[in-house]
Amino acid sequence: MSGKHPNFLTPKIGLGCMNLSHAYGTPVAEQQAIESLHKAFEMGYRHFDTATLYGGGKNEQLVGKALAPLRDELFLASKCGMAIVEGKKIINGRPDNIRKQCEDSLKRLNTDHIDLYYLHRKDPNVAIEESVGALNDLVKEGKIGAIGLSEVSADTLRKAHTEAPISALQSEYSLWTRNPEIAVLKATQELDITFVAFSPLARGYLTNAVSSVDELEEKDIRRNMPRFDSEHYPKNRALLKDFFVIANEIGCTPAQLSLAWLLHQGDNVVAIPGTRFVEHMQNNLSGDSVSLTTSQLNDLNQLINQSTVSGPRYNAAQQKEIDTEEF
Repeated sequence: MSGKHPNFLTPKIGLGCMNLSHAYGTPVAEQQAIESLHKAFEMGYRHFDTATLYGGGKNEQLVGKALAPLRDELFLASKCGMAIVEGKKIINGRPDNIRKQCEDSLKRLNTDHIDLYYLHRKDPNVAIEESVGALNDLVKEGKIGAIGLSEVSADTLRKAHTEAPISALQSEYSLWTRNPEIAVLKATQELDITFVAFSPLARGYLTNAVSSVDELEEKDIRRNMPRFDSEHYPKNRALLKDFFVIANEIGCTPAQLSLAWLLHQGDNVVAIPGTRFVEHMQNNLSGDSVSLTTSQLNDLNQLINQSTVSGPRYNAAQQKEIDTEEF
């Protein structure tokens, strides 16, 4: 993947744009969001990630409006196969739908090509080879530069890779979500595929941004995530005390420590933390400059992992949407 575009792995931290329009409460006002994206570019971000789903297409429109003048200088990623249709989230990986969503994404993003286009979720009713075949047709037509998959298992990845080259796999990965370590991280390394980690700051948990679910806006997706509820979150917050001690000893912020740990998990790993705050963008971008010793990595691994974190990452309905391995 790095050979297709020099900015995909440099820097190793990109920007997840979802937070500006989707999932974490009230969307940011358009002009403020555009200014934030411009500042992100100015400070050094080159990999920008969005999706058809986010804000019902409004996030792509926002990214397109803000970044179109800079298009040749950045790496643009988006996703298809999951969208808001008549107020409901629908997963549809049929070839005709993938093509239509791509055409719509190109218009919203104000570009003639998307560097990396993911299947946002595997459609359980469509063979992965069929969906990937449709994406490969878009590659041949020059509408997308490369194919990605999101939240799929190692088995699905291998099947897809036999149909057409997969350049990137995106999945949630952080100290508190270790599912990629079961199989898919190793598979990406064996197949020379870039692993793109979303929610690398554990949806704000690792930065201590959330004291209680009660302080979140009503529409914030974390209100429906078990790890943030009143049963599990106090237990999870208790783990942060020692985590912050380690960050303080190293001389970095908790966010930078989280990202540094992640980037130490493999040369093919990149992270796309999402934020709506410019100061957080700057803080996060410095995460790849933090070096950790083997001892420090071991301490972090023992402190926050699948055995010490309380609660599943998704509720039952959300779990049905993904294809990743589970502990």
